[in-house]
Amino acid sequence: MATVLIIDDDRALREGLAEALADLGHEPRLAASGREGLAALDDEVDAVLLDLRMPGGMDGIEVLRRIRASAGCPHVVVLTAFASAANTIEAMRLGAFDHLSKPIGRAELKALLERLPQRVAANAAPEDDAGDGLIGSSEPMRSVQKAIGLAADSDASVLIRGETGTGKELVARALHIHGKRKDGPFVAVNCAAIPADLLESELFGHVKGSFTGATADRSGAFRDAANGTLFLDEIGDMPLPMQAKILRALQEQVITPVGGKPVRTNARIIAATHRDLARLAATGDFREDLYYRLDVVQITLPPLRDRVADIVPLARHFVARAGASNSRQKHLSEAAIDKLQRHPWPGNVRELRNAIERACIMTRGDVIGAEDIDTSANPAAAVPAPDNADLPAAVAQLEKQMIERALAACAGNRTEAARRLNINRQLLYTKMQRYGLAEASEKLTDRVGKDDA
Repeated sequence: MATVLIIDDDRALREGLAEALADLGHEPRLAASGREGLAALDDEVDAVLLDLRMPGGMDGIEVLRRIRASAGCPHVVVLTAFASAANTIEAMRLGAFDHLSKPIGRAELKALLERLPQRVAANAAPEDDAGDGLIGSSEPMRSVQKAIGLAADSDASVLIRGETGTGKELVARALHIHGKRKDGPFVAVNCAAIPADLLESELFGHVKGSFTGATADRSGAFRDAANGTLFLDEIGDMPLPMQAKILRALQEQVITPVGGKPVRTNARIIAATHRDLARLAATGDFREDLYYRLDVVQITLPPLRDRVADIVPLARHFVARAGASNSRQKHLSEAAIDKLQRHPWPGNVRELRNAIERACIMTRGDVIGAEDIDTSANPAAAVPAPDNADLPAAVAQLEKQMIERALAACAGNRTEAARRLNINRQLLYTKMQRYGLAEASEKLTDRVGKDDA
């Protein structure tokens, strides 16, 4: 049996949680405000269920901060009806055991109490939100936000994995902004965009006259990021000879500028890649020792197709941002929202952002309709086929995806979709039945019957 302190200004929720706890065999204590909750806290309390938003000048984050400031404090679970990237990260970094959205059912409450012994360490709080790519409250993104909160204050290397366009640099910036190095510089280097013969100078610097064209000393990214964070983007594309030098820099915290003497560095390293480094290491295309050195903490960003619940909040954010830049606020119609949710977004958040910005520019009215959103602008991008897929399976996957796009672009009009795909309507319908798309297309529009009559 555990003693659980419930701190929430909502009386009905307070009493409902208390009843559920009692039924589960635990002892509830109730507090209607943050100050009342702190006063009720003692050594007998095993866990705290803490509301995030409360009146009276002391919100849940401040209560959490005070609880975690005491040695041997109980587990704290933060509850909120308004989850956001900022408050999730802040709660987790302050040492909350978890950050959950209201309402909480009895089964979820029971599972939570069973997990409580797995307690996380206390951290310090951030002040800023982390950016566009962290918008959303889907379970995959909340897992990413929680991981950021737990890893932000550490000096350990972080490897961020994810498909192109998922927002890997935004995660790196969030780790920096919400961490203890936030007052230091954040330096980003795209390892795939710099020629191999210039990458060493870009990272480690050089001294004047060390090679042709070196007309002045250059400090390099490692030294520029001193006391801050160095973000090595697309590190999977780094040449093998440079990987050996990066490994030495990570192991010894020493770099050698081109033509210069060794100097110490204390930048925190965050790397990102869309490649499978473990597989590259197994084939000898990436140094295995560097892979394990980088992969201390791994954060995997989900593709947008796996976080459908975040598509609309992201889209509305991009619409609002576009409106702020030209002082004309537009809105998404229900048909536009439905189209956005049905598209697979192989280009992920970047593709969504571009589609929304394009629609905002090209739409004359204040309402963006389904016909205003062009989801065919990235026809070459496709969801990667499974590694073990044979050619027929890969072709079928691409065929299904192209049919889905054509139907979405035409709001379910099969005649128009067949025309776009350059096939006859009967063949299109046959393939739709094969891939289970016929029933889904009926929901896109009530005009389909007329069009196919």
